[in-house]
Amino acid sequence: MLSQAISDALNKQVQIEGDSSQIYLAMASWAENQGFEGIATFMYAQSDEERMHMLKLIKYINQRGGEAVIPAVIKPELDHSSFKTLFTQLFDHEVFVSQSINELVHVSLQDKDYATHNFLQWYVAEQIEEEATARTILDKINLIGDDKGGLYLFDNDIKNFPTIQNAAI
Repeated sequence: MLSQAISDALNKQVQIEGDSSQIYLAMASWAENQGFEGIATFMYAQSDEERMHMLKLIKYINQRGGEAVIPAVIKPELDHSSFKTLFTQLFDHEVFVSQSINELVHVSLQDKDYATHNFLQWYVAEQIEEEATARTILDKINLIGDDKGGLYLFDNDIKNFPTIQNAAI
């Protein structure tokens, strides 16, 4: 049985994962409208992955006797001035999610809820990968600079960039 503190903290993370899915979805739509087919493909896949993270939390909360709260969909406010700005926001958001997961782990330990602590270790590892992916992409973008040919190649290559979901299979 989940304590109220753990249930509240997990439901807060449900909202964050749902928001993450929406952020990736908004980025995918922007990229598609700009003609960045590869970036759009990558972002759509990431949006689906974030939704799966949310569903995993929802199922865990319900299985442990809590009541998962389905969050409202909020329109992401993003700066679409460039693809570099977009990916910088993506990286910053992943760092925020990592901090939130770390706080959730802390709450589970304070509450001596070792089952939830164990469950959350998957998210801890996942966030390491998510941050590393975003950092690698930003490094590539910084290498490209303003080179349009480099951007074309990057867009073509990113659609085959291994997502965390694909890497785990």
